[in-house]
Amino acid sequence: MKSFLIKNWLTLAGIPLGALGGYIYHYFWGCTNGCPIKSNLNTMMLYGSLMGGLLLNIIQGEIQKRQKKS
Repeated sequence: MKSFLIKNWLTLAGIPLGALGGYIYHYFWGCTNGCPIKSNLNTMMLYGSLMGGLLLNIIQGEIQKRQKKS
């Protein structure tokens, strides 16, 4: 378990950062009706968590590729 956390720490850090981004987006720019994702706070935070985790997973993969080349 500890090795999993150490190996994937950047991806796991992206999840709460994405949720925070989803909350901030909903608070400032979210619409109140007619938008299936942006109108619900929970959905927006879940979507932000997914996007944050995926984005930092891509970055983590690139970092690992560059470390293997060195």
